[in-house]
Amino acid sequence: MNLNMEWLRTFKTIYEKGTLTAAAQALYISQPGVSLHLNSLEAATGYTLFDRSAKKMVPTERAKVLYNFIQEPMGRLEMAEQVFHRSSREGRATISIGMCFETFQFTLERYISSLPFNVIVKFGLYPEMIHDLDKGVLDMIVTPEKTDQPSLEFKPFSKEKIVMVCGSNTNIKQLKTLLKEANVKDEQLKSARIAEVEQWLKQQIWYSTAADMEHLKRFWKFNLRHNIDFKPNYIVPNISSIVRCLGGNEGFAIIPDFLCRDEIKSGKIKVVWDGDVCVENTLYFGSRKKTIYNKEIKMVEDIFLKEMAAL
Repeated sequence: MNLNMEWLRTFKTIYEKGTLTAAAQALYISQPGVSLHLNSLEAATGYTLFDRSAKKMVPTERAKVLYNFIQEPMGRLEMAEQVFHRSSREGRATISIGMCFETFQFTLERYISSLPFNVIVKFGLYPEMIHDLDKGVLDMIVTPEKTDQPSLEFKPFSKEKIVMVCGSNTNIKQLKTLLKEANVKDEQLKSARIAEVEQWLKQQIWYSTAADMEHLKRFWKFNLRHNIDFKPNYIVPNISSIVRCLGGNEGFAIIPDFLCRDEIKSGKIKVVWDGDVCVENTLYFGSRKKTIYNKEIKMVEDIFLKEMAAL
C-alpha cells in the first residue's frame, strides 16, 4: 500500500501538536478525519505510531524514526505550498458535505461562491454518506435517511413530496378519466379501477435514474398496490436529466415535486397525480455531535431553510 501524502501531513501535525484535537484545528479538518488518516497510515506501515493516552498522543519509537525521515521534506513541501499559494485562502476552514446532486443544484449551488469557508461536495448513495459522516470523511449530510448511531445527530428540517409528472405534450385525458373512476368508496370496484390505471400507465414511456428507483417503487407500491414489474424506457444519470428530457415532450416519471417547480410553473411539465396515498420523505441535516465546524454547518443549514421556505 502506498503512503498518502495527507496521511503523512496529518501524522507530522499530530507529532508536533501532541493531541488529535490540536492537530484537527491546525489542519482545519475534523477530529474523526485526523483519526482516520492516522489509522490508515498505521495500517499501511504495519506499526502503531502513537500510544494513545487521555491527554496526549505519545509517539512510539517507530513514529520517531518516521518523523525524522519526513520532517525536512514535508517542511519543504509546506513551504512550497505557502509560496505558490496552493491553498485557496490561508486560514479558511474546509468542510465536506454529502447530498444528492439535485439537492445541491437546487439549493446550495448558487451560494457556494459567497461562503466564507471552503466546501467539498460529495454525491452518492445515502447509506455511504452516513458511513462517511460517522468516519469523519464528511462533516455534514443532507439526507432522507437516518440511523441511531450515538455519535451522529439528525435534525428534520423539511419534507419532499413524491408525485407523478409528465411532459407537457403527453396526452393524459384517458388517465384522468381512469383516476376519476377509481375515486370510489367501494373497495372491490376501486381495486378493479386501480388495476386499469396500472395497465394504462405500464404502456406509457417512463424515465428513471440508474442510481435510485426508490421514488418510483414506493409510489407504485402505495398507490397502485403492486410492486413495480416493468423497466423504465430511459435510464438517465439523475433527476435533473429526467426533468430536462420531459420538458415540453412526452413521458412520465415519479420525482420530488420541488425538483421540477420551475418547469411546472412554466408549463413544460405537468403534475399528473399526487396519489391517493401521499408519499413524502422527511429531509434531515446529519452531522457528528462533536465537531469543530458548528458555525459553518449552521450557515449551510440556514441556506437550506431559506430555500425550502421559498417553495
